[in-house]
Amino acid sequence: MYNATIKSLSGDLAARKFSSVELVEYFLKRINELGKKYNCFITLDEEKSLAQARAADALHATGRAQPLTGVPIAQKDIFCAKGWLTTCGSKMLSNFISPYDACVVERLNAAGAVTIGKTNMDEFAMGSSNETSHFGPVKNPWDITTVPGGSSGGSAAAVAARLVPAATGTDTGGSIRQPAALTGISGLKPTYGVVSRYGMIAFASSLDQGGPMARTAEDLGLMLNVMAGFDERDSTSLKREAEDYTRDLAQPVAGLRIGLPKEFFAEGVAPDVAKAVEEAVAQYKKLGCEVVEVTLPNMALSVPVYYVLAPAEASSNLSRFDGVRYGYRAPEYADLIDMYKKTRAQGFGAEVKRRILIGTYVLSHGYYDAYYIQAQKLRRLIARDFTEAFRKCDIIMGPTSPTTAFRLGEKAGDPVQMYLSDIFTIAVNLAGLPGMSIPCGFDGKGLPVGLQIIGDYFSEARMLNVAHQYQLATDWHMRMPPGILGEG
Repeated sequence: MYNATIKSLSGDLAARKFSSVELVEYFLKRINELGKKYNCFITLDEEKSLAQARAADALHATGRAQPLTGVPIAQKDIFCAKGWLTTCGSKMLSNFISPYDACVVERLNAAGAVTIGKTNMDEFAMGSSNETSHFGPVKNPWDITTVPGGSSGGSAAAVAARLVPAATGTDTGGSIRQPAALTGISGLKPTYGVVSRYGMIAFASSLDQGGPMARTAEDLGLMLNVMAGFDERDSTSLKREAEDYTRDLAQPVAGLRIGLPKEFFAEGVAPDVAKAVEEAVAQYKKLGCEVVEVTLPNMALSVPVYYVLAPAEASSNLSRFDGVRYGYRAPEYADLIDMYKKTRAQGFGAEVKRRILIGTYVLSHGYYDAYYIQAQKLRRLIARDFTEAFRKCDIIMGPTSPTTAFRLGEKAGDPVQMYLSDIFTIAVNLAGLPGMSIPCGFDGKGLPVGLQIIGDYFSEARMLNVAHQYQLATDWHMRMPPGILGEG
């Protein structure tokens, strides 16, 4: 049961092979037995989860069930969930019980999915390794001495360790795709605006995007069918007709033009990663795809552009955490200003403080034009490069991450090296494009390699088709980390 996909669990629930209550109890038991080993959950609430499971069983009994009805799904702890502790991985929100549901949670609840817990994450989604959480680092199920990637590392590790069939994540600069690659699962960042950001605690508002994380492309499509849609409460939500993201899964990919940017295979890519990606491209050639070379000349600028724009937006978004309205407040202070200072000094971790300081600096008088405005101009050039590339190809492919999972603490003292972990993913967020990662092999140490698939705007269904056809031809997505076996 632990190795079943959403698709198969949905079919078994519909056939009444087992109840949602039995399924949820099974996964809660696995989490309680194995969860501490990986530290991938912050909060569990068995009573709430089982109440949702009983409601799902009632829907199945009346024949009104949907594909996700009764299926347990973990929520990244950046999504507000009514009555649940919602911490964003920070001391600042360590006592915050959300009074409302995020749109993503609301939609999944309406589809009958069961929230099984809230997953660990880098504090306020700021990180590439899941080491900045107030609740301690998450460990990679493939090797617990290595990181799972971030900031959605808790969701990725939970799915990889088969503690839950699927989870939600968010992606600001690669935070769904990079942890998916490092833990050997599938993850999708939709086009900016396709999934509502309402109730998703903001890091960088023009970049943040929620998305699904699961083992297969098919499961990602089933989740996206529920998560996507217009939400009038989010000013960046796009008003589009609903679509079935699984509609093209069975279509052959023969004739597809795959663009390989030379910038994705330059210096800095680990040989084992490059080899696995090249073998994946070779598999696509066997499926009848054509490979063309494209170029993204401004991609090298994406990291410095991102680390001007994202901190600038973060410094604004995080100003609300001041100890006045909700969350942590310093226990001792002399006056209001002292309370602000001590609350933020004690409540935020080092990485969050670093980014707030950078963001405040680039937005300050005398530096706004020199840094922030210039970064916005470069952002437009990066997006234009993708537009030009898609004139020559249908899909862009390359490595998700330049390396496989690195050791815990290895890059903690060198922020620049940590930031470079996202060098292949950040440009997609800056352009607002959809991107995904699927497993495509292993390095010499047995750690997973991720293949990144980038599509043009609103091409999620095509991307899922491309990923699904690869997964029908290979079994990388079926491989399991050592030490996670269980009964059933």
